[in-house]
Amino acid sequence: MRTRTLGAATITRACLCLLIIVCGLALRKFGPGLGLPSVLVKYGGSILWGTMVFFLVAIAAPGQSRRRMALVSVLLAVCVELFRLVHTPWLDDFRLTTAGALLLGRVFSPWNMLAYGVGIMLGMILDRLARSAFTRTWLSAQHAPHSAS
Repeated sequence: MRTRTLGAATITRACLCLLIIVCGLALRKFGPGLGLPSVLVKYGGSILWGTMVFFLVAIAAPGQSRRRMALVSVLLAVCVELFRLVHTPWLDDFRLTTAGALLLGRVFSPWNMLAYGVGIMLGMILDRLARSAFTRTWLSAQHAPHSAS
């Protein structure tokens, strides 16, 4: 039973993670053209990046508490941000690519760490909501009368 629940939670988390990635890419690509304020595009993307990190950690460690997942996510996000202070020619060249900009970013900003924290908290909330929705659906299916077909 617990394995089935963990498997369903992992699938749900993977779907949410993919949705968050799509939203982040869409925000980056279409946000400025839609007239969204640049601060919303920049920090909205950072918030979604933090949420994505939370779900990647949750997928990798499904049996851990949300609090522990959040702590690991914060540590990873801060390390990635601090890594922006490291400059080598090959690393700076990678950061100029789209993949490098999305994964590592280009410029250090302490404000990004705040945005990541907000995103990680958002991830915790979404995870709790998804888990409670799944539990309600699963329990109602268990108690539904079965028809004899």
